[in-house]
Amino acid sequence: MRTSNPTLSSSAFNRLGASQGGAVASGGYGGGAITGPNPVFTGESAAPPFARTDAFTVEGAIYKTGALLAILAVAALAAGALLPESAYYPALIGGVIAGLVLVVAISVKPNLAPALAPAYALVEGVVIGVVTVVIESQPGLDGIATQAAIGTIGVLAVMLTLYRTGVIKVTQRFRMVVLAATGAIFLTYLASFVLGFFGVEFGFLHGNSMLSIGISVVIIGVAALNLALDFDFIENAARAGLPAKTEWYAAFGLLVTLVWLYLEILRLLAKLQSRD
Repeated sequence: MRTSNPTLSSSAFNRLGASQGGAVASGGYGGGAITGPNPVFTGESAAPPFARTDAFTVEGAIYKTGALLAILAVAALAAGALLPESAYYPALIGGVIAGLVLVVAISVKPNLAPALAPAYALVEGVVIGVVTVVIESQPGLDGIATQAAIGTIGVLAVMLTLYRTGVIKVTQRFRMVVLAATGAIFLTYLASFVLGFFGVEFGFLHGNSMLSIGISVVIIGVAALNLALDFDFIENAARAGLPAKTEWYAAFGLLVTLVWLYLEILRLLAKLQSRD
C-alpha cells in the first residue's frame, strides 16, 4: 500500500526527457514554469508544434488511468468476494510489500511503467479489496467503502477545478513543501508498519481520538495536494512531447495518489463512525 507519491518527481521527469534530446530542459517538471493555457483534462493534447503520432497526450494519460482503475476495481471486487478470511492477512502483507517493490521499480526505471503499472493496479486492488472487507465487517461500518469512493471522486473533482482555474499553482516551493510533507508521512507509516511486528502501536495514527482524526484530515489534505503535482506532470509531459509510453508512467503516478487518498478517507470515516 503506497502512502506517498514522489513517483512523479523532477528527477524522473528529467530521466524521461533525456532521451528526447533535452526537450524538457527549460520547461520540464523540474525546470522553469511553463506558460500558456492549461491543457490538463480539457481535451487538448498540448503537443509541441511538430506533429508526432507517438507523443504523450493528455487524452492518452486519461485513458490509461481509466484502464488501471478498471484493473484495480476488478481485483478489489474479486479479492473481497473470493478470498477466504484466513487469507486476508497474508494477502494484505504480500500486497503491501509487492506494491512497494513495484513503486520503487517504476520510480527508478520509468520505462518499465507500461509493463509494471497494470501489475501495480492488480496488487493494489487486492489490498483495497481486503482492507475494505475487513473494515466493512465491523459493526456500523457497512457501506463505508461507497462513501470513501464518493469522497475520493469529490476530492479529485475539486482539486482538478482548483488547478485548472489557477487557484492552485504548482511552483517549485509548492512542490518541495508537498513532497517534504509526503515523505514525512510515508516514513511515519513505514515506521508504524515495521514496529507493528514488534508490538509497538502508533495510537495517534490508528486510534479514534480527536488527535488521530485531526492527523487523518491533514494527511488527506497532503494527499489531495499531490493530485496537483500529478496534473502538473501530465501538463508538462504533454507540452514537452515525451513519448506516448510515458502516459503509463503518468497514469501510474495518478493511481498511486488516488489509492492513497481512498484509503485515508476510508480510515477517517471509520474513525468518525467508531466514535458514535
